[in-house]
Amino acid sequence: MGIRKIGILPRLFAAIVIGALVGAFAPAWTIKALNTFSGVFGQYIKFIVPFIILGLVTPAIADTGRNAGKILLVTMGVAYASTLFAGYLAYAVSSELLPRIVSGGLESGVAASSYPAYFKLPIPPVMDVVTALVVAFMFGLAIVSIKGEALYRFFSEMREAVMLTVVKTMVPVLPFFIFAVIADLTASGKLKIVGSSCARIMFAAFAVTVFLLLVQYAVAGIVARRNPIKALWTQLPAYLTGLGCCSSAATIPVNLRQTKLNGVSEDTADLVIPLCANVHLAGSMSNMVFYTAGVLVLLGEPLSMSAYTEFILMISLIAVASPGIPGGVVLASASIAESALGLSPERYSLVIAMYLALDGMGTACNLTGDGAIAIVVDRFRKFAERPESKKGKSDDGNGN
Repeated sequence: MGIRKIGILPRLFAAIVIGALVGAFAPAWTIKALNTFSGVFGQYIKFIVPFIILGLVTPAIADTGRNAGKILLVTMGVAYASTLFAGYLAYAVSSELLPRIVSGGLESGVAASSYPAYFKLPIPPVMDVVTALVVAFMFGLAIVSIKGEALYRFFSEMREAVMLTVVKTMVPVLPFFIFAVIADLTASGKLKIVGSSCARIMFAAFAVTVFLLLVQYAVAGIVARRNPIKALWTQLPAYLTGLGCCSSAATIPVNLRQTKLNGVSEDTADLVIPLCANVHLAGSMSNMVFYTAGVLVLLGEPLSMSAYTEFILMISLIAVASPGIPGGVVLASASIAESALGLSPERYSLVIAMYLALDGMGTACNLTGDGAIAIVVDRFRKFAERPESKKGKSDDGNGN
């Protein structure tokens, strides 16, 4: 019971430390056994991803469609634009910066281990990621169009089943997965290269999220004619809460309070903040692009613009599946990283390790950015309602 109460972050750090010690002293057969486990678990992740998309994206689309309206559509449009901008900003910075601060040295990559697994157990996915996305959109829109209560209940129950599967079978095993990968890296003599480089990658990713927030609040300040620094400072408690608890849902009350203190109307804040907690993931997108780019540079592989365009667009579509799962973005993106960027599950384990180590950083950026979107949407709402309010005043005889 005591082990269960330990959070994912302490377990992850323990896995890294113990993995390094085991890799330094364990015999070859131990490393081969660990590589066998990591290979099977990597296949399991690939198998689960389509169900994550189906079970979480479909009801999310249905819920959004049921509450469709002008302000809702504007909010979603701004949120997706912000998420896409974050992805391309991170790509531009990483392609220029990472080759200068990160050294290659993994040669053919993490997958090319000196200690091959005893056996491989392929677990083919029921469908690929693109198919799962298309099916999710098809049924999500169908539920809205035909008001399919039975379909909605089915996918809502699937959502519960998927979340239960991930929370019970994936999240607890992730530290062991990282432990196995670190042990192999240590035994192969690659940990020194990876460790120092990953620290630089994570620090640079943090700097990009801070810059991203400055850009978001600068745009909000221009649109709403407000002091962006003051607005960002007001939202700081939400950032610190998200950084500490790594939970979008838990931070919503604090984010709502600070957004209203920023002068956003109550109606706008009550709509935008909960919605953006599910659809606005600029910080997570930035981190995903940066961490995958860092691993590719470590592997000595190029950062292709076309490959990252596919990666960014796909991540922005499945992002709505992530808030319900700890580390949801990095788990749901495993198959996309392999198909678009060529990162096998073994290579992708480094991305998982970096992402989970600073999971709160992406969450904090996401939530703080929601406050900037609320300022923009509130300005749009007031502008859209202005002619109607003027007409009402004129009818009452109080207009100018």
